Amino acid sequence: MKLTVTTRQDKKAKDLRKEGLIPGIVYGKHLKTPIAVACKRNDLIKKYKEAGYSTPLTLSGDNIDQLVLIQDIQLDPVSDILMHIDFLAVNKNEKVTTEIPIKMIWESPIEKLGEWKIQLVKDFIEVEAFPQDLPHDVTIDISVIQNINDVIVVKDLKFSDKVEVLDDPEQAIVTVLIITEEVEEAPVVAAVEAAAPAAAGKPGAEGTPATAGAAPAKDEKPAKADKKEEKK
Repeated sequence: MKLTVTTRQDKKAKDLRKEGLIPGIVYGKHLKTPIAVACKRNDLIKKYKEAGYSTPLTLSGDNIDQLVLIQDIQLDPVSDILMHIDFLAVNKNEKVTTEIPIKMIWESPIEKLGEWKIQLVKDFIEVEAFPQDLPHDVTIDISVIQNINDVIVVKDLKFSDKVEVLDDPEQAIVTVLIITEEVEEAPVVAAVEAAAPAAAGKPGAEGTPATAGAAPAKDEKPAKADKKEEKK
């Protein structure tokens, strides 16, 4: 699988994006120095969907011929537009360590009862293999889960003999959860919060400031007027 790239030639990233290009960097122990590259946005998106993080790509163009894995992509936090990509340079004769995505297929009969649901505990599994032997993903058939106590663990996953799994063989991958109904407490809380200001605003309520000009209470005597100054 090939992806055509060009060297960036000191162009600024924002200028490349205006031209429909995505800036990137290639790095790895096989390179003396990282290589700044750029590639067409649409081509990159297409290859990313096909390759993911575990299928090797060959970058070609501008005297570049390098086998890589997609290491990281950076998206705009607001628009989710692709902004930058990192490539890890690899050698077809050396094993690499990477994560393979896990995908669930089919349906478990236990979910049809409406009382339980299947939970994917781990999204990726760490493996080691030569770049060309890395699988794109690993699938789990959840139709084998028949009751609440069934669990799928790492050792149940199927890989070729060319792939070594590095995760704990007994680590759970898929489990069953009981669906619990949530108690609706919001209306009760809202009613209490609405009643509190009303009670606080009642005349005579503790902590309520006195209203200017208010009449004295029934048993309260009016304050005496100050005595006039005696004539000398």
